[in-house]
Amino acid sequence: MAFVIFLIPCFVVGTDVAFSCQNAEDFVGASSPGDIVIGGLFAVHSEMLHPEEDPIKPVIQNCAGFEIQVFIQTLAMIHAIETINNSTLLSGVTLGYEIYDTCAEVTKAMASALRFLSKFNSSEDAVEFKCNYSDYIPRVKAVTGASYSEVSMAVSRLLALQLIPQVSPASSAEILSDKIRFPSFFRTIPSDFHQTRAMTRLICESGWNWIGVIATDDDNGRFALESFGVQAMANNVCIAFKEMLPAYLSDSTFHTKVDQAIEKIVKEKRANVIVVFMRQFHVLKLFKKAIERNVNKIWIASDNWSAAVKISTIPNIRQLGTVVGFGFKYGDISSFQEFLRNLHKKPTENNKFLREYIMLLSVCAHLEYHDFQTCIANQSQDNLLENYGSKPQIWRDDFLNANVEPGFIHSTMLAVYAIAHAIKGLCKDRDCKDPSAFTPWELLEELKRVVVIDGDKEVKFDSNGDMSTSYDVLLWKEIDGHMEITTMAEYDEEKGGFIFEDEEKKKDFLALKKVQSTCSQPCSPGQVKKVTESPHTCCYECIYCPENHYSNQTDMDYCYRCNNKTYWAPINSSTCYRKTIYFLAWTDWFAIFLLLLSAFGVVLVLSICVIFTKNLDTPVVKASGGLTVCYIILFSHFLIFLSTVFFIDIPTEFKCKTRQALFGISFTLCISCILIKSLKILLAFSFDPKLQNFLKCMYKPIPTVVTCTGIQVIICTFWLIFRTPFVNQNLSIPRAIILECNEGSIVAFGIMLGYIAALAFICFIFAFKGRKLPENYNEAKFITFGMLIYFIAWIVFIPVYATTFGKYLPAVEIIVVLISNYGILCCTFLPKCYIIIYKQETNTKSAFLKMVYTYSSKSAGSVAVSRASLDSKSSSFRATVTDSCKTENDSVNGNCHFQVPGQSLIKGKVLPKNATRTMVRKRVSSI
Repeated sequence: MAFVIFLIPCFVVGTDVAFSCQNAEDFVGASSPGDIVIGGLFAVHSEMLHPEEDPIKPVIQNCAGFEIQVFIQTLAMIHAIETINNSTLLSGVTLGYEIYDTCAEVTKAMASALRFLSKFNSSEDAVEFKCNYSDYIPRVKAVTGASYSEVSMAVSRLLALQLIPQVSPASSAEILSDKIRFPSFFRTIPSDFHQTRAMTRLICESGWNWIGVIATDDDNGRFALESFGVQAMANNVCIAFKEMLPAYLSDSTFHTKVDQAIEKIVKEKRANVIVVFMRQFHVLKLFKKAIERNVNKIWIASDNWSAAVKISTIPNIRQLGTVVGFGFKYGDISSFQEFLRNLHKKPTENNKFLREYIMLLSVCAHLEYHDFQTCIANQSQDNLLENYGSKPQIWRDDFLNANVEPGFIHSTMLAVYAIAHAIKGLCKDRDCKDPSAFTPWELLEELKRVVVIDGDKEVKFDSNGDMSTSYDVLLWKEIDGHMEITTMAEYDEEKGGFIFEDEEKKKDFLALKKVQSTCSQPCSPGQVKKVTESPHTCCYECIYCPENHYSNQTDMDYCYRCNNKTYWAPINSSTCYRKTIYFLAWTDWFAIFLLLLSAFGVVLVLSICVIFTKNLDTPVVKASGGLTVCYIILFSHFLIFLSTVFFIDIPTEFKCKTRQALFGISFTLCISCILIKSLKILLAFSFDPKLQNFLKCMYKPIPTVVTCTGIQVIICTFWLIFRTPFVNQNLSIPRAIILECNEGSIVAFGIMLGYIAALAFICFIFAFKGRKLPENYNEAKFITFGMLIYFIAWIVFIPVYATTFGKYLPAVEIIVVLISNYGILCCTFLPKCYIIIYKQETNTKSAFLKMVYTYSSKSAGSVAVSRASLDSKSSSFRATVTDSCKTENDSVNGNCHFQVPGQSLIKGKVLPKNATRTMVRKRVSSI
């Protein structure tokens, strides 16, 4: 820090009139003559003092709270104008300026605006009333400012009367983009719409959704809060609380409101991020109170104070936590910094702001840096001269540069250059040394088209009067024990993202995510948000996704449903899993077991076929119906065993259609042949003439087999045509898909099985009647057993099949098919094979004739015994027995009638001589 002592010759006025407004010229803060005058409105002081006398008089009061940063902006405007005047930009036309202090008050700013509207070279500074201001030449051609949006709104409405262009370097309220209400307003910064969108983007990328907002209760604060609220809602960010602080420090409720805001911040522990839309002096008061209460949060700064050095140098500022802000992107301001270093050489007679600053340096010279800055801010214009006295003037050449806010300096200079380029466009064919060469509304039209070279790029105003400059993301970072305002990233408005220069800055950005600022803990994948009674959507409970639902991201509002046909998900799942497909596979142990049984059955069928083929001429084989019938029966058994293969492995349409039809037709063929055999045996050994006649009518082997089997073929054909079986995905098990054959029609399936059962029942009846025929060669009782096995198996099958599901359902039918097939096969052929292999002595023609003769003799003896018994009974009951043939025909037919009293007529057979031998020959020929 360098100290330079110099005298200020301008301090010759009395202390009572040094800063008070006695006339219009006293109202000007800084001025310089020129061919074209540009007005300036800056809040060099933070508040206007209020009169204590009563009644209040309409007097413009002095101000307090010297704002170093805004004062530097006035110097930036002066520097830009001087630079333009020293260049060839305007070809000999000089720019002048009149800069006024608004004191952050609309009232005082309106007074300045009235002066701008006054007629050029008017001695009375009077504003003429006109219906048409097209030819009116006001005091200034354009205005730079104001510092705050609330002031700009009021001033712009007034300047719009004469369409005097107003170019603000700092007013960012979104409403100022409305060209209907503010037709002459321009600005060299983006509107708050872009800032609030950038803030919301930062909040979202950091994973925050529960934040607090503190704003100034003025137009700028309210509009910024409204814009941010819209952006936050669109991005699922909830505002935990909103606190509005009075716009003026002189408000009696200001400190109470600050205390309430701090209390709210402390109370809301979940909101660790606070967005602040306030003026610098408001933030200063708020932060000092927050430091006292040990508040530690993340503070998101608006462009008003994000680069405020006087705030970043508050003692113990690091205790507040992290400050992240958005500042206007700036270019090269090195020439201005050089201007500030040489400022002590500048004259002060036409710059009251500079004179006041020099006095403040002297009054506060004994203090350290921050206290020195506080001292400057706390001095009022009323008591400054009293404190100044005869103290020497001390210059701190580094103090101003240390308080430069590059974004605002750049936008202020850009505003002046935009006006200068517009003037250049108008002065190409005009003599602009003449103040009446053009009017403000003409300059306004030229401003809409102006293009300014800013560094290496061209900038211009858009249709809303805004310049599309971008934002820098600023991070307040402690370096070597001092809080430095560093650039962390650049916000890309077009892409809506952040651009980092290096990895270190990106790490600083990612470090923000470590701080949690959410109403509820984030719901992990597999969970879903359930809104609670809170009005905020950010406050919720996390519940698990139900079964067959999933969520694959955090904080999802709903669970996705899995495709229930092919996927499933457990409770609290983050993904869907493909269902396991089940079917009775070849590799399944139970399937292998069943296949072995079927294979064994096939081997057994082939073995029987070989045995019967080798013993073709033996009585047992002949008694079984001959080789043709045996082959047909064995072939049907073979097909039945083969049909079980179609119940295993992945079901296909071919398998589903084939397996039941093949089984049904094969089993029907088998039962039909066995039925014919039962009829033949019963016919061969039946002694009842009526039964014999009936059996002779029924015994038509080939037509019977063809008819019985043909009916089943018709049933299966209709079934396959009209309600064909198909492959079905059984989804009854939540986590599995069971591939199975749907029979298409249960009725058709039942008819097929019922028809087989009917044939089997008829066969069972015939076989049952012949169960007492010759023992060694009687198949009837074995057929009876076979049919019983069949009935038992299928009766048990029905309830088991109806109650079984899963991949082993086909195995149930395979089992019953195997049981019934094995039962009939074994009962039909194994006894004969036993005789052929182990009792060969009985498998001869002589043994066979002897057995038939014996059976026939017993049958004849039974008839004789029955007759003798009847004779004895007739004598004991005194009955008349007629023991002679009634007619010649009866005698010839060998029929006799036995009449027993009290009983029906009994027909008997009188065996003639050699009857037994004749009967044997007949039975042999029948078999």
